[in-house]
Amino acid sequence: MHIPVMLNECLEALITDPKGIYVDGTLGNGGHSTAIFDRLEAGGLLIGFDRDLDAIERVKGTLKSEQGKRVELVHDNYANMADRLDRLGVDRIDGLLLDLGVSSFQLDIADRGFSFMQDAPIDMRMDQTQGQTAAELVNTASEQELADIIYRYGEDRASRRIARAIVDARAKMTIETTGQLAGIVERAKGGRKGRKTHPATQTFQALRMAVNDELAGIEQVLETMVGRMKPGGRMAVLTFHSLEDRLVKQFFGRHVPREESLQQGGVRRIYEAPPVEWIWKKPLVATAAEQAANPRSRSAKLRAVETGE
Repeated sequence: MHIPVMLNECLEALITDPKGIYVDGTLGNGGHSTAIFDRLEAGGLLIGFDRDLDAIERVKGTLKSEQGKRVELVHDNYANMADRLDRLGVDRIDGLLLDLGVSSFQLDIADRGFSFMQDAPIDMRMDQTQGQTAAELVNTASEQELADIIYRYGEDRASRRIARAIVDARAKMTIETTGQLAGIVERAKGGRKGRKTHPATQTFQALRMAVNDELAGIEQVLETMVGRMKPGGRMAVLTFHSLEDRLVKQFFGRHVPREESLQQGGVRRIYEAPPVEWIWKKPLVATAAEQAANPRSRSAKLRAVETGE
């Protein structure tokens, strides 16, 4: 069952004007979007993005314009958000929410190839209408490229050993399924040895991030949208691992003004325009009760900022 992570915290961080324009950059199963829409009043507009066509189709049946408030659903990568808003005639918005977690449905549907819990073709594309599959990447990338991907996106110190094992295995037989790949990684890392998580977890994360070019997409949407917020508008981002969180923290940090003392006296404010302010200086995490009820919330961090004048 899909449970939206830190739902109340996201709503409190995001919505300042119930008649405003809000964007959910990651529809998923519509949990956050539905709650945002429910809080809007007549004149309000919710725009939902997802690169997964299945997500658009799922949400389309439940989210519909009503009582003077509207919904627009966009099948596209949130990296292209600014361009798609231009096409909709939307210049400035009141709030943007990004939930960077992988959808429960993507993980749970074996044919999507995101998980090794069920043996299936290694796809991992969030948008199955385009792009290279993870199987194509695993079977064609050089050993060095694979090692770099696994180390950068999976932060796995065994990346070189895993890459060598993949290259050796594919020389004998094409690697086609999640079970094959998970087994290769597990053997390369010496089995489970009491590990709490499967040895292939970091490799699967790394391949997914590479196939979908996830970090570049996050950078793109933040860079293009921070200047499109109305004064007092909010940007809220849910991250689920350190690479995403570090990127978001550093991006927002560059826009938060800091004071620097001048030799001649006085101070000056240093920041990248437009300026923003932290809503909380430290990220929020899920409550103990939520973590117990929804294990996928355990690694979540919510960072949010408000744009200045």
